[in-house]
Amino acid sequence: MRLALFEPDIPQNTGALMRLAACLGVGLDIIEPAGFLLGDRRLKRVGMDYLAALDLARHRSWAAFLEQRRPASRLLLLTTGGTVHYHRFVFEPDDILLLGRESAGVPEPVHATADARLLVPMRPGLRSLNVALAAAMVLGEALRQTGRFPGEANP
Repeated sequence: MRLALFEPDIPQNTGALMRLAACLGVGLDIIEPAGFLLGDRRLKRVGMDYLAALDLARHRSWAAFLEQRRPASRLLLLTTGGTVHYHRFVFEPDDILLLGRESAGVPEPVHATADARLLVPMRPGLRSLNVALAAAMVLGEALRQTGRFPGEANP
């Protein structure tokens, strides 16, 4: 299981996602360009000393990410335009949870590449959750379903 961040905009969110991935033992892909320098002090402050435990891969572009993606992995886009509620989706251990830019989501070609578009159900009239919060919710369900929380025996 991996998280993938498509051209992230906000260093604090990226740092929080780096820490989440490190703590839960999932890999993290950053698809550049990012809207900040990856050495940003705000990113380091949020990630603190957890970054040393992180399985991090950086990709210079969307095309580079696709070239390095394992063929067996499914690409699951978390999006407000999703068609399946995440808690009703059946996750697999090699899934990649893709998160879009905080300011703009992902472009249509990225949407078209996704194997599924997952939605966090919310009250009507509200736009979206913070990207790190949405990722934590969906990743938690994916790890629960696949028995991949740290310290759990795999199914």
